[in-house]
Amino acid sequence: MKSKVLALILLCGAASLGAKVKLPALVGDNMILQQQTEVKLWGTAAPEAEVRVTPSWNGQTMTCRADKDGGWTLAVETPAAGYTPYEITFQDGEKTTLKNILIGEVWLASGQSNMEMPLKGFAGCCIMNGADDIIVSAENKGVRMFTVPKHQTYELQTDCKGSWNISSIETAPDFSATAYYFATSLSRALRIPVGIICSAYGGSTVEGWISRELLENYPDISLNPDSIERLHPMLRPMLMYNAMLKPLQNYTIKGFIWYQGESNVGRHETYAERLADMVQLWRKEWGLGELPFYFAEIAPYAYGGTQQEKAAYLREAQFRAQSLIPNSGMISTNDLVEPYEMYNIHPRNKTKVGQRLSYLALNLTYGLKQIHCFGPQYKSWTAKGSEAWVSFDHLEMGICRNYDLRGFEVAGEDRVFHPADKVWLHWQTNEVVISSEKVPNPVAVRYCFRDFQVGTMIGGNELPTIPFRTDNW
Repeated sequence: MKSKVLALILLCGAASLGAKVKLPALVGDNMILQQQTEVKLWGTAAPEAEVRVTPSWNGQTMTCRADKDGGWTLAVETPAAGYTPYEITFQDGEKTTLKNILIGEVWLASGQSNMEMPLKGFAGCCIMNGADDIIVSAENKGVRMFTVPKHQTYELQTDCKGSWNISSIETAPDFSATAYYFATSLSRALRIPVGIICSAYGGSTVEGWISRELLENYPDISLNPDSIERLHPMLRPMLMYNAMLKPLQNYTIKGFIWYQGESNVGRHETYAERLADMVQLWRKEWGLGELPFYFAEIAPYAYGGTQQEKAAYLREAQFRAQSLIPNSGMISTNDLVEPYEMYNIHPRNKTKVGQRLSYLALNLTYGLKQIHCFGPQYKSWTAKGSEAWVSFDHLEMGICRNYDLRGFEVAGEDRVFHPADKVWLHWQTNEVVISSEKVPNPVAVRYCFRDFQVGTMIGGNELPTIPFRTDNW
């Protein structure tokens, strides 16, 4: 009997020494790794076991030792991007091989439902040309996506569910549309594979993607579980960060794209600073320096009626956030809605949103300065009699629509805004001249500073003018 017990103990000991390496969901078949850098690979093995990792692109075996809990991390150098499929072998007694790995550019996409919205659309909300783009999705052989399932936890997580998917008619319907159009644009311009990790939660606030330690500094946020549970699940702070962001932070990426803000409408006073806090936190935890952070302005939507301004203040805070976040940029979506979408918070045109985000990356991150990435932005104004003369930045290609300019309003000393009845371009100086018969002495100008108001003034690359106001009322 004693000999049988001893044999069982020896067998268990041998099994623990030869345990199979366990990898997180992100490190799997079909993944794309960031090119020409040291990427992190990680997982668990037997406690204090030696883990051997061999990538097929160089055939060199690297080793590391798991800690007392079995966790291990290894840095591996990657080659230049390309479409050659590689394998990586992991071994701790038993071999695990990952297949069909590409080397390219990797970006994290996050935010709320307009980032989450898939190519197949939501019920009652379609994607423009979504079905046609799904049909041809297999032609984008270098685009792959890992979608993190929606989840919330009070405790920090080290892993999530999900898998890397190759773009195809079977998988693309569930890809984030904004992220897909961003990736396909980048892939075509750079002629290399592009991988997207999409972690988005519809209705989430910026506070949902921030850590407990930071949220404790915000006096209006309660982290008491009872207080959190009373909130709608979409509006709960911290829980998306714990479950859907923390598990991703070992994966080496190039940058972030972000589409969120609708759920913070009405709380614009704190938005810019908290978005900046979030970005600083993410960059610190990835440990890869000032990773680029490119984000989308919330689209026109009638939150409380067409004459409301709650969303306008949030957009203003988004624009201001650029000055607080180094290496960041915002695209405008002011022109990407149809009149019938006034009460649709998920406008169908995600193609242009993704492409415009890619313009920022191509110009600012990859140095392709031929791709203009900023629309006209308010610079200054002066009153000349009954006219307001407004000047703009980012007019490298001028103002490309210089007639039928709609969206401007002017106010006099009574602070009542009236739609401009005359708008014209002074082409010699690229100033826009605005007037209203009801305002003989203008003291302020606004452009599309409403919840739902679509303007028509565009600059280079058909990029719209950023909504603005000259007053602080």
